[in-house]
Amino acid sequence: MNRLRTSLSIFALLFAGNILAQTTIIKADPAADGPTISKHIYGHFAEHLGRCIYGGFYVGEDSEIPNTAGVRMDVVEALKAMKIPNLRWPGGCFADTYHWKDGIGPKEDRPSILNIWWGNVREDNSFGTHEFLNMCELLETEPYLSANVGSGTPQEFADWIKYTTHPAGSSPMPELREKNGRKEPWKVKFWGVGNEAWGCGGNMTPEYYSDVYRRFSTFSTDWANSDGLVRIASGASSSDYNWTEVLMKNIPKNLIEAIALHHYSVIDWGNKGPATGFTEEQYFTIMERALHMEELIVKHVAIMDKYDPEKKVALFVDEWGGWYDVEPGTNPGFLYQQNTMRDAMVAGVTLNIFNNHADRVKMANLAQAVNVLQAVVLTEGERMLLTPTYHVMKMYNVHHEAQLVPLSFVAPQFIYEDRELPAVSASASVDAENLLHLSLVNIDSRQSHTVEIDLSAFDLKKISGTILSGESLDDHNTFDSPENITTKAFNGATLTNGKVKLSLPPFSVVVLEGAK
Repeated sequence: MNRLRTSLSIFALLFAGNILAQTTIIKADPAADGPTISKHIYGHFAEHLGRCIYGGFYVGEDSEIPNTAGVRMDVVEALKAMKIPNLRWPGGCFADTYHWKDGIGPKEDRPSILNIWWGNVREDNSFGTHEFLNMCELLETEPYLSANVGSGTPQEFADWIKYTTHPAGSSPMPELREKNGRKEPWKVKFWGVGNEAWGCGGNMTPEYYSDVYRRFSTFSTDWANSDGLVRIASGASSSDYNWTEVLMKNIPKNLIEAIALHHYSVIDWGNKGPATGFTEEQYFTIMERALHMEELIVKHVAIMDKYDPEKKVALFVDEWGGWYDVEPGTNPGFLYQQNTMRDAMVAGVTLNIFNNHADRVKMANLAQAVNVLQAVVLTEGERMLLTPTYHVMKMYNVHHEAQLVPLSFVAPQFIYEDRELPAVSASASVDAENLLHLSLVNIDSRQSHTVEIDLSAFDLKKISGTILSGESLDDHNTFDSPENITTKAFNGATLTNGKVKLSLPPFSVVVLEGAK
């Protein structure tokens, strides 16, 4: 009996190994009229939180760190290399206590406030509207301003729009702007009408916020919205589908261009777990939370389709990312956390989901750009490093404004104890130069997975690739070893008779480029 059990156990292991070793066949549909993947899906977020602004983006004009008008240039150059398409500011929860006029004019005359949301630290308003919008010009990126609805007024909102976007001499606000040193207006297209109105933005009901939104939005522009502003309603938290239902039902379509959605990959709000030194179970749970984005988008979009079948209102996932306990010894209100290969997995699968829903998802903003949550850049004094998440975002910028190529496949399973997740995630696009790009992620912590993609319809002559991988899920970059995790050329893909075959190593991200 023991021999039989042993033989059966060996057979079961061999059988399981054969299943895991099977090739996953991915089919591309080149004939499908796929939507354009908006570059704004790859957006970022900068809140007055911890060291995101001060010490992150902004060090002041007198700093020895190389800067332009106080903005550190190493961060600027890193984000430009990543092709950052937009940057959301000043919050976040901070937005609904921020009064923009406190942050203009001579810095010595700007009033200080208490940042009640993030550490109860003094905010001296030395980084305000001019500093942010001028920084966006340095970054060659589009600004996304979140307006104060929680404690502000429609007049304050309307004045901020006039101050930033109206031509010189057209009204008192542009005259005030010129007095403060800027004659020509900036280009500010994206405007958030409050933030998390269901929570820190006022603890409103969706019915109440709908009315508040209608009021603010009415005074933000003319009835025809001829100036082309994109007004973004404060949307749902994760699976609050009723919030989306009420807003889509109650807000007239001539007053709204986009609705937001926030979703964080967090184990438990009371016990988030460490950013490094995490367990296999914690990794699996975070990946469950990240992949839940697919269901959230499908269900929120279904509600939007009911009220807006022509898809005129876009979905902006303007806060997303991994959220863990802060690094030991740091201010718990500053939300500073390390960034590992686990975060690269979160970024890779999430961006694939956004790409594959590009017909409705037109913007997303990773939280946050520098030194906060799932940051792409970390700084420490004069030193700076690029995180694994940065490298994924840079690898994926080949999808910016490219046409989605729909893919179909049955993913192999990533199994942990009695739980399963799809191990392989993918998205594809064709760019203006007719180059085909495929982004592939294997979240399996132990198993490689072989993938075959039928691309015969594209008449490709060569295939090349880039990979991000590590020795352990916990691998990350430090200020002493800033290139521990970085991209490398990937030569493991073969092209034969129009079919590409490759093996995805455990917890890796691969981006392939096919050329004719």
